[in-house]
Amino acid sequence: MKSIKTALVGTVAFAAMTATAQAQDCPIKVGVLHSLSGTMAISETTLKDTMEMLVAKQNEAGGVLGCDLEAVVVDPASDWPLFAEKARELLTVQEVDVIFGSWTSVSRKSVLPVLEELNGLMFYPVQYEGEESSKNVFYTGAAPNQQAIPATDYFLDELGVEKFALLGTDYVYPRTTNNILESYLMDKGISEEDIFVNYTPFGHSDWSKVVADVVALGADGKKVGVISTINGDANVGFYKELASAGISAEDIPVVAFSVGEEELAGLDTSNLVGHLAAWNYFMSADTEANAEFIASWHDFIGDETRVANDPMEAHYIGFNMWVNAVTEAETTDVDAVRTAMWGQEYPNLTGGTAVMGTNHHLAKPVLIGEILEDGQFDIISQTTEVAGDAWTDYLPESAVLKSDWQELECGMYNTETSTCVQIESNY
Repeated sequence: MKSIKTALVGTVAFAAMTATAQAQDCPIKVGVLHSLSGTMAISETTLKDTMEMLVAKQNEAGGVLGCDLEAVVVDPASDWPLFAEKARELLTVQEVDVIFGSWTSVSRKSVLPVLEELNGLMFYPVQYEGEESSKNVFYTGAAPNQQAIPATDYFLDELGVEKFALLGTDYVYPRTTNNILESYLMDKGISEEDIFVNYTPFGHSDWSKVVADVVALGADGKKVGVISTINGDANVGFYKELASAGISAEDIPVVAFSVGEEELAGLDTSNLVGHLAAWNYFMSADTEANAEFIASWHDFIGDETRVANDPMEAHYIGFNMWVNAVTEAETTDVDAVRTAMWGQEYPNLTGGTAVMGTNHHLAKPVLIGEILEDGQFDIISQTTEVAGDAWTDYLPESAVLKSDWQELECGMYNTETSTCVQIESNY
């Protein structure tokens, strides 16, 4: 495994950098594919700002391969087909060397066929449902075994939850995640009738019936818990309705997979104290690396009230790994960089080390945080690094699959038939 790189670029001889730069087109273009308008702007705008900060800091450190970096920003406007169009524009018109972007799984799956057709490279920074491993994507957010499963275990083991309301936005990530969780819960002895599943559209605002249904689930006195895969600004209405209904975390705890510091910044959190979120990073992490990151963020953005969150850390790790891979490969060529990415290590912001697997998923710690009145999280549980699993063990059709782009050269290898299955990029 490669040694840990603690500098953005490392020490590279000037002569070697000059020689490499002669063959490298400058500037090196970094595509930024995040919604700056529409329902997902509440979450994605900050990631655009983060990428601009990382590019600026890298240029201050001397760039890469003797070249400055240039952030090329586009706005797919929370319009899923537009993500594909903007990705094509970045790769063919802007001729970017790499893309950092997407939030929802439907936007990522929209981009996948374009990446694979044009052999582009994208770093995807958000927790997702797994069940995918593309040679053209590095998944720096959490797979289900790094978020959804541990959070469910916390409800079962620590809070004694007996009935589960799985509430999600109606698209692929919540549906697939909840499919996995339903199977997992039934394996754990939770009966099907004690699992309530509900989906609402993006931007949903009237939560009165859904919350009433959740309350009714506990009419027999059994402990109810909500696992939330609600995405975007719909969370504002959901938490407001919980407060209006007088539901506290002691009554019905909620653990969210898409609510972090950025989303809470727009909410009155006084009635949300005690509810939970599961991520791999919280801004409240007490480490020197995190303090330095937050200071850099506030200095760059010019606003000390701006928060940091998990997908920002994922971009921080992914970007620095990409820089180091490009430096090792001495080129931005996608195939060479991909090979150099396998086994890359980089310090995370919570005191451990992120490692990129040959299945294109990171090893990450699992953190559970309790919402505080100031919109930050009290970290109440933290694991050591857990390797990301592209294919869940809790669905029979997935349990036999394996991803290994180094040895098997396959993202969907069937261990029973010893064959590589062709992944269909549809959504």
